[in-house]
Amino acid sequence: MTEQGVRPTAEQVLALAPDDASRKAGAKLGGAGPWSQTGDSASGSVWGLCKGSGSTPYRTVVDLRGPAYKCSCPSRKFPCKHALGLLLLWAAEGFGEPGEAPDWAAGWLAERVAKAERPAAAAGRPVDEEAAKRRAERRAARISAGVGELEQRLEDVLRAGLAGQQQAGYAPWEETAARMVDAQAPGLAARVRELGTIPSCGPGWPARMLEEGALLHLLNRGWLGLAGLPEPLAATVRSRVGLPGTAAEGEVVRDRWLVLAQYDSVSPDGRLTTRRTWLRGLGSGRPALVLDFGPPGRPPGLALPVGLVLEAEARFRPGSAGLRADLGERSAAATPCDRVPAGVGTGAALEAYGAALREDPWLDSWPVVLGPVIPIPGEPGWQLADAEGNSALPVALADGGSRSGLWQLAALSGGGPVTVFGECGHRGFTPLTAWHPGCPEPVALG
Repeated sequence: MTEQGVRPTAEQVLALAPDDASRKAGAKLGGAGPWSQTGDSASGSVWGLCKGSGSTPYRTVVDLRGPAYKCSCPSRKFPCKHALGLLLLWAAEGFGEPGEAPDWAAGWLAERVAKAERPAAAAGRPVDEEAAKRRAERRAARISAGVGELEQRLEDVLRAGLAGQQQAGYAPWEETAARMVDAQAPGLAARVRELGTIPSCGPGWPARMLEEGALLHLLNRGWLGLAGLPEPLAATVRSRVGLPGTAAEGEVVRDRWLVLAQYDSVSPDGRLTTRRTWLRGLGSGRPALVLDFGPPGRPPGLALPVGLVLEAEARFRPGSAGLRADLGERSAAATPCDRVPAGVGTGAALEAYGAALREDPWLDSWPVVLGPVIPIPGEPGWQLADAEGNSALPVALADGGSRSGLWQLAALSGGGPVTVFGECGHRGFTPLTAWHPGCPEPVALG
């Protein structure tokens, strides 16, 4: 045990694995056999040497405050199998009394501390406000020019009719997206790419394309009329277009944050993996969405097992209905939650989503804990019904999702009420995590 808190369970460690292969390989290294010179520190790090096929053992160190991982093995995965094995061994047996890290581990840990301190030091430097203002004006002009091009593109598509979009293919939309990147509007580029994939999404695509095209047009008009918008909505428009809002501009909330769900999605072009981590403040009740990104072949670095509680600062970014946040300073390591989160009924879930849409009309969904609800299989789709049977929400699978998570949910329920966390949006409710009544151990629905 360290002063940083309770050691994680084996399940929580394995939930950090980037894929099934790493999970299986890490489990094989969770015994004491291949390890030597293991230890941990009171500040929240563990280390050890793992015997491999060569003569030199792999040097592995984990900063539990991230968590972050460093290993001398050639793997490009984070965490690698050696980091997972080290954490499994520590979780099962502990490493005795905390001690000082060896030089090879202490150097990397010191670099992380110095890196964390650099932004604070940079914040104290004088800023050339005039130069920053000129840069912002030049970028705004480029974005406005790009918005004009995008409006013309949408007008041309409507004039020609949506029926021809399947034959036209994705390439014209990718060209338009590239133009938005040139205009320094990455948010618009992402929405254009998503729009271009809709004609290949199966039955009902014309209606969906019309809906998404209308929302994109609304965003364009919002940008062009930015000066006349109230500041909260203007901040949302800037965020949606892709202007970088900083957490320093938003509210800072210190709380104990429960990790409700974590999942990855890949951009249509396969160039970016986005990891979404949903949190809820146990004291404030406030939801938070933490995003992390990874290039092809390398998963995002942030890995927080579902069901853990972090005591930390969350720095909320302006716009996006107050959801987007960055995790700041943590005062303790994560510990397991000892209770099932409180849920609301389906009617209250819809009201919460409706209220959020007033702040952000482009919001696809809102995080909600439903409960108690009963999953009801059926055709054409599943539903989550209030335990009293008064109302229900249709279940919407995530893009590319399978029904295996729904059957997990049905098995957990056994026909009785459960608590479910997910995303409530205009297409229905996407379940991500569930709890059996009276059991605080979460079940990630995959």
